[in-house]
Amino acid sequence: MKSEIINLEANQIARAIKKKEVSAREVVQSFLDRASDLNPKLNAFLEVKVEEALEKAQFLDDKISRGEPTGLLAGVPIAIKDNICIDGWKATCASKILEGFVASYDATVIRKLKSADAIFLGRTNLDEFAMGSSTENSAYGATKNPWNLDCVPGGSSGGSAAAVSARLSPLALGSDTGGSIRQPASFCGILGLKPTYGRVSRFGLIAFASSLDQIGPFALTAQDCALLLQVISGGDSLDSTSSDESVPDYCSEVTQPLLPLKIGIPKEYFVSGVEDSVRSKVEEAIQTFKSLGAQCEEVSLPYTDYATAVYYLLAPSEASANLARYDGIRYGHRSNKGKSLIQTYENSRSEGFGPEVKRRIMLGTYALSSGYYDAYYAKAQKVRTLIRKDFEQAFQKVDVLLTPTAPTPPFKFGEKVKDPLLMYLSDIFTISCNMGGVPGISIPCGFDSKKLPIGFQILGRPYDESTLLRMAYHYQQKTSWHKQIPPVK
Repeated sequence: MKSEIINLEANQIARAIKKKEVSAREVVQSFLDRASDLNPKLNAFLEVKVEEALEKAQFLDDKISRGEPTGLLAGVPIAIKDNICIDGWKATCASKILEGFVASYDATVIRKLKSADAIFLGRTNLDEFAMGSSTENSAYGATKNPWNLDCVPGGSSGGSAAAVSARLSPLALGSDTGGSIRQPASFCGILGLKPTYGRVSRFGLIAFASSLDQIGPFALTAQDCALLLQVISGGDSLDSTSSDESVPDYCSEVTQPLLPLKIGIPKEYFVSGVEDSVRSKVEEAIQTFKSLGAQCEEVSLPYTDYATAVYYLLAPSEASANLARYDGIRYGHRSNKGKSLIQTYENSRSEGFGPEVKRRIMLGTYALSSGYYDAYYAKAQKVRTLIRKDFEQAFQKVDVLLTPTAPTPPFKFGEKVKDPLLMYLSDIFTISCNMGGVPGISIPCGFDSKKLPIGFQILGRPYDESTLLRMAYHYQQKTSWHKQIPPVK
């Protein structure tokens, strides 16, 4: 029965629990057992909350037995990226500087998940402060890819992606600043959605780059993705950047007929550097949509070529401002080597931050410094506006854009970590989406000759997540890539 439970979709689990076909405790225990067996190999979870999850499951079973109403995610386990605050839980951002820090409040998405009766399994690993593309930058060890333990799971939400892929959890939350949901979803062979900026509250998300960060779901299917997005979406008075745009009924809209669509194929995303296996599988996905009645035409996003440079000026600049609060005085790691306040600051940050975080802080501080602000940061903001206009003009001609999620399948550990520029190029196809504020979803579309997952990406108009989810649903009805189970045992 346990093997059957871990292969159920989240929406199937919720229905089975409500119908009393299975208890929430049985479901949670099945995933906890799976995590106990596999997490030592994967390091997807930094912490599994066994007792707390079982207590919540029992509470929910008692609630159901009394005939009381339950939420949309009643009894469904979910894994939470360790940069999202849960009251009473550690929140480390996989950084030594926050070692031992315990959150004193719930993020808005957590409050909504609790109201929906979801059950939290634990905290998932990430690149430190969400800065990375491989989850190799975690202070608590790298996460392994369930499809090949010698390969990275992507980043920065590698722990969440690996947990869902390996069936340690049916759902997970991640955050996406430049591709940190979509790229690991591609590398782990699952769905990952970055909502429109403002669709989901960022309150309680520990900030990396505030104008780019967005919380979003990982799932195996479009229906599960819609279910989780349904729960966490909506405006929030605690986040001034969240939108009051009405939230559609994603759960019912995801299975609606796929209306005639115009799909744009941006020529800038099919250039040299895209591996043949990726190009081939994405082209197969395009043919699948054509068979479903979609029209496809080539479009151009001319400022795409500048996206990586712009991103690595803007994101580090915002990071340098956001991370200035970590001083070793109020919370987190404090060095005992300083003889003065300034030395304590310096030593605490030197000891607490890892190499990649330090690199980005220095990049950002330089870009914001006197004499360089106009030459770098201000100019990058202007080009960001042009990138946004690229999307606006493209969406006047087509309904969505279809691209590779990443230029390569998962790469091996150590392959890029010593070459920051090469690592940064892993996100070349995902960062424009964040700068334009538009929604994007990565969908598994096959494997290369080494059985490593490949994903493609659909980008849509602002607040049109429904179309992305509907396309994912109909694609998954025609394919079975999402049903493949990683070989890790």
